[in-house]
Amino acid sequence: MIAALRGGSGKTIISIGIIAALSHQHKTVAPFKKGPDYIDAGWLATAAGRPCYNLDHFLAAPIDVCRSFLGHTALPEVNLAVIEGNRGLFDGLDVSGTTSTASLAKLLQTPVILCLDCTKSTRTMAAVVLGCLNFDPCVDIQGVILNRVAGSRHEMILRTSIEKHCGVKVLGAIPKLDHEDFPERHMGLIPTPEHPLVAHSIKTAAETVKRHVDLDAVLKIAEGAASVPVGCSDEGDGPRIVPVGSKGTRIGVIQDSAFQFYYPDNFEALKAAGADLVYVSPLSDTQLPAIDALYIGGGFPETHAPHLSENLAFRKALKSAADNGLPIYAECGGLMYLGETLVLDTQYPMTGVLPIVFGFSKKPQGHGYTMITVDRENPYYPVGTHLRGHEFHYSQVLEWKGAERDMVFSVQKGRGVVNKRDGICYKNVLATYTHVHALGTPQWAESLVSMAQKTG
Repeated sequence: MIAALRGGSGKTIISIGIIAALSHQHKTVAPFKKGPDYIDAGWLATAAGRPCYNLDHFLAAPIDVCRSFLGHTALPEVNLAVIEGNRGLFDGLDVSGTTSTASLAKLLQTPVILCLDCTKSTRTMAAVVLGCLNFDPCVDIQGVILNRVAGSRHEMILRTSIEKHCGVKVLGAIPKLDHEDFPERHMGLIPTPEHPLVAHSIKTAAETVKRHVDLDAVLKIAEGAASVPVGCSDEGDGPRIVPVGSKGTRIGVIQDSAFQFYYPDNFEALKAAGADLVYVSPLSDTQLPAIDALYIGGGFPETHAPHLSENLAFRKALKSAADNGLPIYAECGGLMYLGETLVLDTQYPMTGVLPIVFGFSKKPQGHGYTMITVDRENPYYPVGTHLRGHEFHYSQVLEWKGAERDMVFSVQKGRGVVNKRDGICYKNVLATYTHVHALGTPQWAESLVSMAQKTG
């Protein structure tokens, strides 16, 4: 587990560098991201050359998180796993640190390497590390990587202080990197589909880690991890995806640089339920392919608004399909694309499936976990279903022209669309700000495939 004291400490770049550097040594690394993040997971997947799975014990039951972790690391070709934590090591939902990176590390009995942003600090970092060691001794902190080190003297004082007072090995010291290799914008790093020099950036991170981190020591720490954590040994009865579709049930997926936020588990759940996935892009295609249902994930329609708006043929095709009853499930960016207009520097017409107008704010309008209850009839979830999800968006509703009865979710935690409501329903369309994860919401895939079967 690569953890840190806070967000923005450099653990993503260090995780990318370690994964890529080990891959260059012909190690097969299974990458994981703690929490619901899509962007970091995309970078980790690119660095590893294989899918990155999210481990989130708020969205899914701990035993199912364990099963996911063990299932993806038990493959014969996998040599080790690298998990990037999120936020600060002990930051969770409450004062007990529920769902924190530390709690996941304890669940999986994962050794932790702590990434320290050492900007304008020396001996004090030893006190910080000592505090982390004593705060929860059950968290197995086995090494430290110094980041943003100003020079050799800075490194010497940091290294000596930490190893003397904490008894923890300093595994490496990384200097300040060129920001241009890993540029950021409002939701974190620029996603890999939009970054023109992804390979160069990952190569830079790998070379930096090779020069400044003791990879042999990192591997030794990984080799000492428990093969099957105690908390993950209970087989139990967890959620299982039930095949509800037959071969040939075609689920369209809008996936391109505008719509890129998808969990690999969600795709796998749709396939397990009997779907064949058909990928389509409103940036390059003019028509929908022959499909039985459509899944539109999140992304950045705001950075692609002119191109999305200019593709009138695709917008009309999607509107017609929705009006004719095509099952469509949309999350966040997909919700925005189904609206009437996206207002940025000017007004950009979208598909007009839903009577809603979106704008854009400089501050997050929804950010964090969600808890919602289904309280009205809809094509995908029975009334009374409780869902856990995640929302993170800067878009805001400028005008909602529908009725409250058109929204089928009551929001207990999170923001939703308007008035603590979410889940806009129109015919067989359900569009929501909330992202769900198939591990915690297995009925999502079954319902979408079942609707495709009924209407196909």
